[in-house]
Amino acid sequence: MLQTIAFIQEVDRLKQILRKTRLMHDDRLENSAEHSWHLCVMAMALAPHATVPVDLQRVLKMLIIHDIVEIDAGDVLVYDDAARAAKQTLELAAAERIFGMLEGPIGQEMRSLWDEFEAQATPDSRFAAALDRAQPILANLNHRGHTWRENGVTYETVVTRNAFMGDVLPELWTEIRKRLDDGKAQGFFAPDKILSAN
Repeated sequence: MLQTIAFIQEVDRLKQILRKTRLMHDDRLENSAEHSWHLCVMAMALAPHATVPVDLQRVLKMLIIHDIVEIDAGDVLVYDDAARAAKQTLELAAAERIFGMLEGPIGQEMRSLWDEFEAQATPDSRFAAALDRAQPILANLNHRGHTWRENGVTYETVVTRNAFMGDVLPELWTEIRKRLDDGKAQGFFAPDKILSAN
């Protein structure tokens, strides 16, 4: 029980980790705990629209813990390749430390779910990853592309990086593409490519 309480206290720190994206209806930055909660609600709403049936309970578990490693590693912009590469080692060490606080099957399950999310090789993890990408896109669209323009992200980069969403949630991706096209016409994106699209 002492280890479990220590883990519970530690993961509360996720509320202090600010993401690069603003809240949909406010100018302040979202924290990683808020992001995880929002993804869980999205999963419940969008699971019926997935092309392949998903195990919603597993997806919810995956989403609620997928960013816990940011307690140690912080958040980086998904379109910043150099920062993402530098963060990988930090995230692995964070997964060892934080999930390792829970000995036995619960800690092992959390670590296994985190590894699965990172690999994105199963229907559940690809569905979870699609939501993880869709949520900040919708937030950026609500803010007229603020984060994209601020960080030099082009329309082509956003579309290329997120096209896999069409395989998982085609109806959602179709609607997002329409909104991205509208945003491009309204200048929501950087005019010149700064970050790599690879």
